[in-house]
Amino acid sequence: MEIITITTEYIKLQDLLKLAAATATGEAKLLVQEGEVLVNGEVCTMRGKKLRPGDVVDALGQRYGVQYAD
Repeated sequence: MEIITITTEYIKLQDLLKLAAATATGEAKLLVQEGEVLVNGEVCTMRGKKLRPGDVVDALGQRYGVQYAD
């Protein structure tokens, strides 16, 4: 699992996918809208879903965890 560290209260799902370099801007939108992304084990079709530390995202065969910067 790749850990994505944030310094804000939350990160939006599409922004996490772009930050992790999992997708390009347009691809992130399509992946989410087509139900190809799981958040905490459930399909999520909301691009603006707010992710906080402890959340886990699965996309394109990769897993990403969210945590705050120390």
